[in-house]
Amino acid sequence: MQDSDLHRKQIEEASIVQQIQSSEGSEHVVKTILKTDERVIARVTDGIYRQPASALRELISNAYDADATRVVIKTDAPRFDKISIEDNGLGMTPEALTHMLLHIGGSAKRQLIGKDLGITDKKDPTLSPSGRKLIGKIGIGIFSVSQLTHKFQIITKVKGDKYRTVATVVLKQYSDDNPISATNEYESGKVNIWREKATDNDAQGTTIVLTNIKPQARDTLMSKDIWSGLEDADDDNVSNEPRLIEPPKFHIGRVDSTGQNLKKTNGALSNMPWQSSDSPEQAFDKLVHSVWDEILHSNPNPQLEKLFDYYLQMAWQLSLALPIPYVRGHLFDMDLSGWAETYLLSNERKGQAKHVELTKGKIIRDVLGLEDGKKISTFDVFFDDLKLSRPIKYKGMPAASHSIKKPLIFIGRCQESFKGYPIEVTGGPLEFEAYLFWTPKVAPTEHRGVLVRINGASGTLFDPSFMNYQVSEQTRTRQTTCEIFIRKGFDSALNIDRESFNFSHPHAVYITRWLHGALRQLATAQKKYANEIRVAERNESQTQTLTNLQQIAEDLWKEETKDVASQPPSIVFDDNNSQQGKLIEDADMRFNRASIVQNKRPKTVSAAQSIILDEKLKAIVQVLASFNLLDNLSKTKQERLLKAIYQIIETTE
Repeated sequence: MQDSDLHRKQIEEASIVQQIQSSEGSEHVVKTILKTDERVIARVTDGIYRQPASALRELISNAYDADATRVVIKTDAPRFDKISIEDNGLGMTPEALTHMLLHIGGSAKRQLIGKDLGITDKKDPTLSPSGRKLIGKIGIGIFSVSQLTHKFQIITKVKGDKYRTVATVVLKQYSDDNPISATNEYESGKVNIWREKATDNDAQGTTIVLTNIKPQARDTLMSKDIWSGLEDADDDNVSNEPRLIEPPKFHIGRVDSTGQNLKKTNGALSNMPWQSSDSPEQAFDKLVHSVWDEILHSNPNPQLEKLFDYYLQMAWQLSLALPIPYVRGHLFDMDLSGWAETYLLSNERKGQAKHVELTKGKIIRDVLGLEDGKKISTFDVFFDDLKLSRPIKYKGMPAASHSIKKPLIFIGRCQESFKGYPIEVTGGPLEFEAYLFWTPKVAPTEHRGVLVRINGASGTLFDPSFMNYQVSEQTRTRQTTCEIFIRKGFDSALNIDRESFNFSHPHAVYITRWLHGALRQLATAQKKYANEIRVAERNESQTQTLTNLQQIAEDLWKEETKDVASQPPSIVFDDNNSQQGKLIEDADMRFNRASIVQNKRPKTVSAAQSIILDEKLKAIVQVLASFNLLDNLSKTKQERLLKAIYQIIETTE
């Protein structure tokens, strides 16, 4: 930009600020237009984010960067007529608000001008005024709302100001045919700004109010595709047979064709894992627990998209993305002795993970000098009835049939300065910590993979491919959750939407190689540990042999999974006998006996034969599980299938 253009923009900006400060009340509106410094950034107003949840994530991140300690989101679910995001952050002065509106893609964050506008630390522009590592960087977060609406209002106030500043924004739909000025500026929308007298001088913060939600976004938020599919199926089902399509187990509710009146599903307006009397913390804890509950109810691979409607999935995704505490505590702050085996990963090309001996009462953070999560800023995010936390659990896992009964935890840390290479080539120093958590059962299935956090935040979800890991380790990768905590660098490897990476960036290349090496070390250590357990068990129970049925199921399971360390799932037929409680808790798959086996045994079938029939059926279930033939069937269909099989083998006896 030429000096004359820069001077002109500075004069224009100063003039708008002066008009805003002189206004009082909505009768003194200051009118201006949104401008972007580059035409490509103008496309932000047309929506570059993938899901409505992305818009809320970006607005919450803005609140974090503004040193907010509390964010309250109201969605008006299940109607979604209006959405508000209120924070108690520093707020924006008229100068800061004007700069944001006139410089889309020209964020003052991480720039020297940020300290003058009061939005960054006075000495370090990469920090907030209170010292938080900034999440935003290019100044498009506020315009993520274009994913939801083209009309919104900003109400903001700084502490000590007698006035609050109000701006109503109407975004303009992007088109390549829209004119662009001689100064290469593009008009992105219209803005009305005014000042109103405030009743509390000490109040501070910003509220974003989204109205006129786009029909497509509203349909997504309302899970319209799910409910429409159910209604169509019900209309076609004239014989009142059992539904082929089932509604999500948990949902916020739905509305009728008018978009206002609530409709019942299975006799209820909504079905949530929590009660209305629960606190926001309790409600979220129950939401997380509901997923693990599925494993105990014969759903070995619970999936969020089948359990939850879009609203609850969105709450889950937001909780994964934000710089907030874990629902049951950070792994680095746990005493791992006794319930997990811990290893330190090597950064050498062909290095091996080293077992870490832990003593009771020592947390892994102190033993290995880990930093992530050591300093936590107070940041509470309320999403309607929920107080969000990262929904990742490490303890209290269901018992598994795998020979290894406890989790294996692999800790990594790395500092790479790329010494000898110019910063233009490497992107600067890279520093991170990580863990790989192996357990026989990961739930939900969406947590299988790797998630990368930068400054505590993430725009991506778990990547089940582990950054395109090509080694055939499908069983083991399905049993692994990994988080990488970036402490320095990698920011420039993020794409503009913060939801994907530029995998050709040097930092992304380095972390990909490191991760693949870590997975190799995990596989080697896990196989060795499993072999040690098998040898020990063999020595302890030399006289104990497997039955032919068990051997067939086990051999087939190992052949199909390509994993000699694993065992087929354990099966229990529950007949509500309290003496079976322990077995039921330890079982991988549980079925209602009354739905499969006749209540009264025929006189022609002895007690011994009945036991054999049960064992045969269990072996058949294990064989079916070896080929993943039960995963996509509902529990009801699973039991119907097993009932038919039982009747066949019973008839042949």
